[in-house]
Amino acid sequence: MKPKKRKKKQKKGRILKGFLTFLGIIVTLVAISAYMLAQNKEFSGKAADWLEQAGAPVELTIPEEYIDIYQRAEDEYGVPWTLLAAHHRVETRFSTMETMVSPVGAEGHMQFMPCTFVGWSHPTCEGLGQGDIPENELTDLAVIEEFGGYGVDGSGNGKADPWDIEDAIFSAANYLSQNGAADGDFRRAIFKYNHSDQYVENVMSYFEQYEKEYNLQDGE
Repeated sequence: MKPKKRKKKQKKGRILKGFLTFLGIIVTLVAISAYMLAQNKEFSGKAADWLEQAGAPVELTIPEEYIDIYQRAEDEYGVPWTLLAAHHRVETRFSTMETMVSPVGAEGHMQFMPCTFVGWSHPTCEGLGQGDIPENELTDLAVIEEFGGYGVDGSGNGKADPWDIEDAIFSAANYLSQNGAADGDFRRAIFKYNHSDQYVENVMSYFEQYEKEYNLQDGE
């Protein structure tokens, strides 16, 4: 009888092993399919984030409507427009995320903490930089100048608003410029923007990709 029990156990083991192998194949196929969709620039969302974090190159074409804004910001602050595009891609996936308010309070198209946008000298600013800044002060150029913030008016409407795409991109260019990007110290500027080595690698990866795809093909 004992040999029969062993055979039953061996059979169960083979079935379990076969199931795990099959499951592994399914997971691999799903990952490959997601990667292929990403390569075809038709894939976004949480799966794309998973692939990006896993180190797979996830490509998305820069939306044409933003390129002029990036380039005007480059002219103003000396930061490569492709670097601004890379930040925009990493921060909010070119403003396509369902919510553009992070768990720690960063907000808008380029994910500024309110205290960074208005200035850390604001009396409510401490900790991570959420502050308790009234909306009318958040966009007030005089208040931003008083407290040393990075928010700027890129649209020319007399306000600096992190929820205005032009203001957000120009403000990001201003921040990166003042922290080394205008002098070519890209990694230091990116790290100042978000204190994460992985963040730096993600932005640099897109920056280098966009330089090849857009600037080099134009003969720059």
